[in-house]
Amino acid sequence: MNKDHINSQSAFDHSTHKEFVDYYAKESLSASSIDRMKGIFYCIIRNLKNRNIIQKLDVADIGCGAGTMSIMWAQEGHNVHGLDVNEALLIIAGQRADEMGLNIEFSLGSATDLPWANESMDVCIVPELLEHVVEWKVCLTEFARILKPNGVLFISTANKLCPKQQEFNLPFYSWYPAKLKRHFENIARTTRPEIANYAKYPAVNWFSFYQLRQEFRGIGFDSFDRFDIMDIDGKSGLQKLVINLIRRLPMLRWLGHVATPGLSMLAIKEAQ
Repeated sequence: MNKDHINSQSAFDHSTHKEFVDYYAKESLSASSIDRMKGIFYCIIRNLKNRNIIQKLDVADIGCGAGTMSIMWAQEGHNVHGLDVNEALLIIAGQRADEMGLNIEFSLGSATDLPWANESMDVCIVPELLEHVVEWKVCLTEFARILKPNGVLFISTANKLCPKQQEFNLPFYSWYPAKLKRHFENIARTTRPEIANYAKYPAVNWFSFYQLRQEFRGIGFDSFDRFDIMDIDGKSGLQKLVINLIRRLPMLRWLGHVATPGLSMLAIKEAQ
């Protein structure tokens, strides 16, 4: 697949650092990355089954990168639509899908202006994207627009409560004051791209689950954090006890978020 086969509706800068593409092209095939994507896939499927939604699904993979998640859903027979701002990674995703005989629609663009119709998707997956988009609230509106009633949205993003993070190669970065963050973001975009892992759009937003839950509540979503959506089947008795205590006690839940790098959540669009 070449760039002529990629739909494009964006005025964003689609270029990239070679180091970034090389890293993510390789990392997307690693066992750890595939296991992480499988975890997201089965989390969504499990919650869909709990809601008796088991039909062939229309799936939007926003920030699809080299296509690992898109391919996973397409292999299960779902209609998959991938979008990314990085043209080089999108070409790799298309090539991999073609080699596997999978029909996946890939589009070049931004999460602030999704190329799909209103209420056209059953599932919307947004992995590690929201932190990189300045106009992140516009993204939330777009996710709500394309999802059908009872549609499922999965988001993973930067967690401002936890001092450990992977966006910047700087210690305790998520706890830096905003002014200092802006300083290092500017450095990463200009003279030192390596401190932000060569990302064309370094992370500029940091979230807590509580913040996003409030935002989603305002646009008609019910939200569930990583502890709510965690599968406890097969876990030890002690692990089940700890998870259930976290679910029941707000202070333990908050401490759990402080101790967890990254933020994962599921949001369900309310039926109209």
